[in-house]
Amino acid sequence: MIGGDSRVVLTVLLLFQGLGGEGIEFGGDGGDFGGDYSKLSGIIIPGFASTQLRAWSILDCPYSPLDFNPLDLVWLDTTKLLSAVNCWLKCILLDPYNQTDHPECKSRPDSGLSAITELDPGYITGPLSSVWKEWIKWCIEFGIEANAIIAVPYDWRLSPTMLEERDLYFHKLKLTFETALKLRGGPSIVFAHSLGNNVFRYFLEWLKLEIAPKHYFEWLDQHIHAYFAVGAPLLGAPDTIKAILSGSTFGLPISEGTARVMCNSFGSSMWMMPLSKYCRGEDVYWKHFSKGNGGVHHSYRCSEQEPRSNYSGWPTYIANIEVPLVHAGYEAYPSLSEVTHENLTSMECGLPTQLSFSARETSDGTFFKAIENYDPDGKRLSYQLHRLYHSDPVLNPLTPWDRPPIKTVFCIYGTDLKTEVGYYFAPSGKPYPDNWIITDVIYEIEGSLISRSGNLVDGDPGIASGDETVPYHSLSWCKSWLGPKVNITRAPQSEHDGSDVQIDMNVENNREEDIVPNMTRSQRGKYITYYEDSESIPGKRTAVWELDKDVA
Repeated sequence: MIGGDSRVVLTVLLLFQGLGGEGIEFGGDGGDFGGDYSKLSGIIIPGFASTQLRAWSILDCPYSPLDFNPLDLVWLDTTKLLSAVNCWLKCILLDPYNQTDHPECKSRPDSGLSAITELDPGYITGPLSSVWKEWIKWCIEFGIEANAIIAVPYDWRLSPTMLEERDLYFHKLKLTFETALKLRGGPSIVFAHSLGNNVFRYFLEWLKLEIAPKHYFEWLDQHIHAYFAVGAPLLGAPDTIKAILSGSTFGLPISEGTARVMCNSFGSSMWMMPLSKYCRGEDVYWKHFSKGNGGVHHSYRCSEQEPRSNYSGWPTYIANIEVPLVHAGYEAYPSLSEVTHENLTSMECGLPTQLSFSARETSDGTFFKAIENYDPDGKRLSYQLHRLYHSDPVLNPLTPWDRPPIKTVFCIYGTDLKTEVGYYFAPSGKPYPDNWIITDVIYEIEGSLISRSGNLVDGDPGIASGDETVPYHSLSWCKSWLGPKVNITRAPQSEHDGSDVQIDMNVENNREEDIVPNMTRSQRGKYITYYEDSESIPGKRTAVWELDKDVA
């Protein structure tokens, strides 16, 4: 789950070697802690499926020698998954409507650093199992104190509202920051990975409603020194749609159909849905101080650029689905009117037709409404989307994120790996949950779009590709957080004598377009490209680090 990104965060930590060490004084604006970086704490918010879940029930598993007892590992115990899959599913699944546990078994997130270091110690090797283990090990080798690194695990199956409603997660997170300040005398550095960035964003919005407006920024400055967004899916990830419609196994020994049932029971599955950068929700913060009920449906408005843009600004359509349009009632989806008129002949003949959906249409519910007649999960997914996201009382998470109000923000991600950006689905002829098959996948790689068979595909590819999981368009959204002028530095990742370092100062940053460095690169080497504010918001600093990644 963390992969090569752990090396990035280690590099970042080297900037703060005094953390828990010898109390080295640093220059610059250190805030109330006087620049003494030994007083800082590091708070880790892990990503999706990156926290251990343990049983909080006694469950007898027939036909298996292995039962579930309180505190037994559920996520992830692959031995029990293999030997008692039906029991294991009872402990991992949630009710898709109300997000409650199975009557016979419930699971809860583990606590502490051990909850995020390894998911299934001793069984699975690779990034799925070892999450933050090496990173923690490096922290110890560099002399960082035990109380300076704090993990804040959470139940990654839950939507943001349910995290607070069931577990008071955001209340506890606030207390964690306050305890760290009292314990060590300085603010914290936040390290968030993958979905952990979405969690942190929600926390910042929740905090606005928890603290008096005049004290909000004061609290942030006092408790959070810097924020490192690692591999953040800022505009979502298309493989969310793949997981919802056909299943994503995470490399586990389960069928895609079983993985789909599991995924669609989790309220969090839609938290990383692809979204349009041109569409925003209402400002819920001000809504709470005006007339009306703060819990009503948030208005969702798109700028005039949305209809003019191709694919909602993404490289291609997120989902292309073949459906046998023999049902009446297609007029219920006005946004599909042009498509349906074009395919009227096919509809009258009862032949399959293909519908294509942009990022906006996946995140605003159009996609799920369109498949309600063809998929048993369609109505449940529409219900989840409306109740857990569009009607969230704090924030519609499926909207683009502006720069968080933290003094220092680093956005760090890998690039140049073959990354999925779109899918073609068709009916499989099998019953649910295996009723869809993926007939083709569109990838971005080296500034081009290719199909699964290797053919070039038309679309709007970006200047680079993503990190194998999240497309470049989503990862690089944080470039819009940079100021009007940007300093760009490109340096080799390996040891070098400085002759291959390229610098471009005061580059104009048009936030409606990507920043394209006018720099060369060797085909043999891997680089880090740094984008840093030349002109910053007073008291704020923003930097974006792009790392060329090796194919693992």
